[in-house]
Amino acid sequence: MRTERVIFESDGVPLVGELHLPDGDGAAPGLALSGPFTGVKEQVVGTYARRMAEAGYAALAFDHRGFGESGGRRQHEDPEGKLADLRAAVGHLAAHPAVAADRIGLLGICLGGGYAVRAAAFDPRVRAVAGVAGGYNSPAAFARSMGTEAYRGVPARFVDSGDARMPAVAADGPAAMGGREPWEYYGTERSASPHWVNEVTAASLYSLMTLDVLSAADLLERTPLLVVHGTNDDYCSPEGAQALFDRAAGPKTLEWVETTNHIELYDSPSHVGQAVRMLVPFFDRELAPAAAVTG
Repeated sequence: MRTERVIFESDGVPLVGELHLPDGDGAAPGLALSGPFTGVKEQVVGTYARRMAEAGYAALAFDHRGFGESGGRRQHEDPEGKLADLRAAVGHLAAHPAVAADRIGLLGICLGGGYAVRAAAFDPRVRAVAGVAGGYNSPAAFARSMGTEAYRGVPARFVDSGDARMPAVAADGPAAMGGREPWEYYGTERSASPHWVNEVTAASLYSLMTLDVLSAADLLERTPLLVVHGTNDDYCSPEGAQALFDRAAGPKTLEWVETTNHIELYDSPSHVGQAVRMLVPFFDRELAPAAAVTG
């Protein structure tokens, strides 16, 4: 495996990434990766990109706009911008001489799983999509579970927050990702990166609470889907993964990994290994050369 530092643009915003390329000659199938809320390329997406490159894929881990080394409004969750970033990442892969332009998929982890699904639903260049421990947000589902008035009260707190900032994680006290579990990953050496910042705009929470991923499942009729999810997950619910799978219109597979928490699928060698062993045969099948598919 070899790694190239790459810079490409999304709507004029420079994005910085690391393209992990497998050894060998010839054009490899490509994967663009999207990861957790506030995450950067050296963290979860980097872990999965390296594992997929070892399996023969050209895997692009990059910083979405606003985070890491990329440009854009700092530390702000921009759903439409991130979807544009994924389209630009697919274009960058398709233009790379080491990548087979007609064999590109998307792989998302945590919040990136939702973005990968939504991007795949609207980009015919994407031949397959997979989510691992994915967050498949649905305002309608939020309202049903919380009650409409309670749900509406959450985005109301952040709709006019301007450029107010808050911690992304905290050992104690309020944070965008509350609780000990996010802190145990982002607040410790487990996620060490010189480009990750423990800060996010308060308006990012409005973005998350109004993001609709689930409805995109209706448009996956021609795009095979793999959902890999932990059996116990307090941050991206197993029920949400099941709902996405049930609603997806096209070829689909749901795989469960025995977990005790969400972040085991970020960096636990055994859990990541299980996920990769599910991802590789899926993408091997769905991103096979056209001649192999037809016989």
